[in-house]
Amino acid sequence: MEEQDGVAIRASGLRKSYGDVVALDGVDLDVRRGEIFGLIGPNGSGKTTTVECLQGLRAPDAGTMDILGCDPASDRSVLRTKVGCQLQDSALPDRLKVWEALDLFASLAPGADDWVRLVEEWGLASKRSAAFADLSGGQQQRLFIALALVNKPELVFFDEMTTGLDPASRRVAWQLIEEVRERGATVVLVTHFMDEAEHLCDRVAVLRAGRVVACDTPGALIASTTAGVTVTFTCDVEDLGWLQRIPGVAEVSRSGSRVAIQGAGPVLVRTAAALAAHGLEPEDLDVERRTLEDAYLALADQPSAATAEGLAG
Repeated sequence: MEEQDGVAIRASGLRKSYGDVVALDGVDLDVRRGEIFGLIGPNGSGKTTTVECLQGLRAPDAGTMDILGCDPASDRSVLRTKVGCQLQDSALPDRLKVWEALDLFASLAPGADDWVRLVEEWGLASKRSAAFADLSGGQQQRLFIALALVNKPELVFFDEMTTGLDPASRRVAWQLIEEVRERGATVVLVTHFMDEAEHLCDRVAVLRAGRVVACDTPGALIASTTAGVTVTFTCDVEDLGWLQRIPGVAEVSRSGSRVAIQGAGPVLVRTAAALAAHGLEPEDLDVERRTLEDAYLALADQPSAATAEGLAG
């Protein structure tokens, strides 16, 4: 295959079944070079099966794939030199030391990067001789990333790498993922955390029942599936009917002194201006913006003809 400029991954019509269970039902994906591309969806939607196919770890029943100019089925040995991965539930023997793990992985990768330098770059120098079991969650993630990068990959897959981490360790992992991209690699990130996808990803594909039901930037997905914003404030004035006439306002409701305005566009600015014009300056004026989680839930509620019950990932 010839490598296509600007495209790291091109997959078309991927299908995969396990007996009567349909895991992938015609998945199409294009991942651009240099981006962080997210895959989100419920358990059984086909996320892990998709990345396993893209890495050549599992053969699809039908469809075509071009990964950095390689066919994972016929160019597996070449692809191994270009791709790094941290798979779901990655683990190492408890007593394996940091340097031993890196030395082992480097010995298996032709043209491997200098693992001693990776130890320094990923903040593991002080833990070089520490056993895997003695590392913190964040340090283990640093080690997994260093192992994924030991072959100097152009494309890196991270599958649920922050599952089970505490909030502080998750933030460290986010910084590490961004650093991987800053060093020139394309990143495919599989995650269940919508805030993670919204924060990190340039584009996101939503999988449901083995199909891609939406693919766009987080902002575009939010805008296309959710109804604007909600502006709230506290006010004891009874007659607020004039709020309904503010351009972009769809609905005004109140519960006691608490007022909520549903709308789209620059509703916050217009509401603030209208309140000021009526001599009202509520100190708790606030806006609740929709998130990728709202968009995801809206997409997840859409009906689908395909099913993948009982299949994890």
